Amino acid sequence: YPTDTLLPGMKLGWDRTKNLTKNLTSWASLTDPSSGSRVFAIENSKVSHGLSFDTGQLIYRTGATYSNFVNITETEEEISHSLKITTNVNSISLLQMTYTGSLQLMEFIGGESHNLFYFPNDSCDFYNTCGNNSYCNTSGNCVCIAGFQGDGQYARGLTISRQICVRKSHLTCQEKDFKKIMNMKLPDTHYKIVDTEVG
Repeated sequence: YPTDTLLPGMKLGWDRTKNLTKNLTSWASLTDPSSGSRVFAIENSKVSHGLSFDTGQLIYRTGATYSNFVNITETEEEISHSLKITTNVNSISLLQMTYTGSLQLMEFIGGESHNLFYFPNDSCDFYNTCGNNSYCNTSGNCVCIAGFQGDGQYARGLTISRQICVRKSHLTCQEKDFKKIMNMKLPDTHYKIVDTEVG
């Protein structure tokens, strides 16, 4: 049971054989180590992500950078994430869910600490920042994807006000092309089926 910190060799996620889920739970405050309201959990699906919740509300989902630092296991028996173990005996890494709701990966070498990963980095990291049919660009602005346009209405999001993107024209069954959009997080798979074999 990792509390707010994951060390090398420990696992977060779901163990089906033991029917056990392991999450990171933040401290209540900087000086109060009792359980706080922020939880970092592993999505229980074939394409798993790290999910951050505040009092049960989904706040953000990890992106591609996170997977560079963890081992991801997705089998029938378990869906788990664990820290990659370094061969450097002078260093130790730990992943911590802070009381403010940030996820940080720190490495300690000798007496010095280094932040390797800090999440969220910007407003684009928050869950569903831009809403349906849009994406958050590198400037932190919400942009409608190709084939969609703003309809003049605005929705209030968690961090920014965003326009609602609607289809420019009616969908026809003759269209067979998919648009390739670069640098995107995978779509939410909680209520969807994802074919991981498609390349």
